[in-house]
Amino acid sequence: MKKIKRKNLKNLIEIMFLIIALMVIVSCKKKDEAKPIITLKGNKEITIDDGGQYKELGVIATDNVDGDISKNVKISFLKDDKAVEKIDVNISGKYLVKYLVKYLVEDSSGNVSDEISRIVIINKKIEEKADNNTTFVKVGTANLRDNMGKSGVKVALLTKGTELKVIKEVKDEAGVEWLNVEYHDKLDKKNAWIKKEFTTKKREELINPKYRNLDYSSYEKKEYPKNPKVKVKGIYLTIYSAGGKKIDSLIEMTKHTEINAFVIDVKDDNGYLLFPMKAGEKFAPKANQKNTIKDINVLMKKLKDNNIYTIARIVSFKDPIYTETYPERAIVYKDTKKPFTNSDNLTWATAYDRQLWEYNISVAKEAIAAGFNEVQFDYVRFPASNGGKLDKILDYRNLKNESKAQVLQEYLKYARKELSPLQAYISADVYGLVSSVEDDMALGQYWEGISNVVDYISPMVYPSHYGNGTYGLSIPDAFPYETVFNSGRDAIRRNNIISTPATIRPWIQDFTASWVKGHIKYGDTQVAEQIRALKENGIDEYLLWNASNRYSEKAVRSVK
Repeated sequence: MKKIKRKNLKNLIEIMFLIIALMVIVSCKKKDEAKPIITLKGNKEITIDDGGQYKELGVIATDNVDGDISKNVKISFLKDDKAVEKIDVNISGKYLVKYLVKYLVEDSSGNVSDEISRIVIINKKIEEKADNNTTFVKVGTANLRDNMGKSGVKVALLTKGTELKVIKEVKDEAGVEWLNVEYHDKLDKKNAWIKKEFTTKKREELINPKYRNLDYSSYEKKEYPKNPKVKVKGIYLTIYSAGGKKIDSLIEMTKHTEINAFVIDVKDDNGYLLFPMKAGEKFAPKANQKNTIKDINVLMKKLKDNNIYTIARIVSFKDPIYTETYPERAIVYKDTKKPFTNSDNLTWATAYDRQLWEYNISVAKEAIAAGFNEVQFDYVRFPASNGGKLDKILDYRNLKNESKAQVLQEYLKYARKELSPLQAYISADVYGLVSSVEDDMALGQYWEGISNVVDYISPMVYPSHYGNGTYGLSIPDAFPYETVFNSGRDAIRRNNIISTPATIRPWIQDFTASWVKGHIKYGDTQVAEQIRALKENGIDEYLLWNASNRYSEKAVRSVK
């Protein structure tokens, strides 16, 4: 009996040891903490034209324990940060498709995957012109000949986007299709032949594919009866000229020249406001510290009494006062977090900052209320970054994954939406070379994207600002007519691509660029040459820039 009891006890102990061993083994087993992994099928970014077809390509989801769990993927669609049921191919814009796996492993430890996303862009098609006889050069450069076929002599070299009027279409002996077309050489109409394969009737084909996600829909460019448009011949005034004795001599200048408009700093390069503004009080109180005009109504009455068209210049994103107030909204270096500056030592706020948008538009509204006819947005760009090379080291605070060109267009669309009901025109300044290059120069200034939205576009065609060799000119500063003519020609060509382009009103040079090696002295002759170059392109508006507000009066009197 005792032996049996001892045996049972031994068995019991062995079982207990076995249970303990199993418990140890289980407890030593590593808990599954690995997240499921999601991999996209297809590209991370997809672009299609509106009205096209979109098929969701899906994802592959894998788990270290349970293998393929793709069927458990949860998918959501967003447009403008708002949830939508699906991607509507008939509504243009940018969609964000988010994927998330929620999976519960057997041991009840919940491991949730990281979210991944796909960007889907629905392009708005450019509306075609009604004129079926209109076509465009679609290649970088195309030769026009005096006759079709190999026997034809080259008579012109036209660039991409040049508008042509088709007279007739003919096949040569070799079966090659040729177009007999009419084109403009300066203000003259000429006739020549071009291979059909070098042309297109579809303007969207002329848009750089990188920028086809921008808005090219038609915008009505109204003329307001209470604020009629004028053919502007203007000069630039600082806050100090506008608020000092110089204003009287500049007004006097308008009486014996064709100058009829003043572009006045309302928010200048340093962030200071021309007159006391509620917008300054709300967003950047220091901006009101140097108001040179205490009563804006007195100044505006004086200008209106002298029939001067008034343009409020607002420096958009270079703003040291704003960035001092909100250092967290400044463009900074990624490694040091120190604010970025150009050679002028002035800091920049990011164009992605919607609060700054509100500030600038609030300033614009107060300027319009004071009587300004037009609001001109300058520095509506990102800082020069050596062709984008600085982008890797700069923090632009881009929280919505928007491109530079996209956010600048959205800023100007917002300005248009807010200011047009006030019956004021809007304009934007851009680099002069923007009219000639095929991209946005890493500045965010894509010509078609800006021109399509604003009423006036002002390329800064200062010859001193073009690099040696541009347009085949050794030193563009020494060739004011040639530089401005080429730039103006390209601006017109780019405007041909879009359905509702802005009126071209360039800034031209009325200063001597002593820092340019090989520069020439600028005065009446050089200014008159630039104006002539614009006129020969059919551009009859201009703005003179001189930082000290001293202008070549004989030049603008002689072309009257």
